[in-house]
Amino acid sequence: MRMSLRHTTMLLLAISLIASGCVRRRMTVRSNPPGAQVFVDDQEIGRTPVSTPFVYYGTRRVRLVRDGHETLTTLETISPPWWEWPPLDYISENLWPWELRDERVLDYNLEPQRVVPTQELLSRANDLRMNAIQGTVAPLPVSTQQGSIPANPQPSARW
Repeated sequence: MRMSLRHTTMLLLAISLIASGCVRRRMTVRSNPPGAQVFVDDQEIGRTPVSTPFVYYGTRRVRLVRDGHETLTTLETISPPWWEWPPLDYISENLWPWELRDERVLDYNLEPQRVVPTQELLSRANDLRMNAIQGTVAPLPVSTQQGSIPANPQPSARW
């Protein structure tokens, strides 16, 4: 007995409804020392160690803040696993009958906050005052942490 196209379509539709796939994505952020406040894409997710689900892959801005330590801001690229590449993602998201898990762990070491000597602080204040009088824009301070980006980038052109 031959199945008609209509019956075949109905059968495939029924199978896809029954065997709906599921992908669970989870990001865990840990820090040394623990207890840092974590922001992902400027949304607070909690204190380390903390886990949160995510939907999309790509680059995330992760910021860790802890008293007595330098604030760490970095860009993390979260690449999809091979089973999330098109067109395989359709199968893993909709047809694969078992749950797939994508667990990402981000580990960070926080540096103790540096105490700026009074003389250096006064020197920087005088430099800023002189730049303001001359009408120039002061350059951003150089970060000592590799991979960090400034929390609030400023334009470098003159006004």
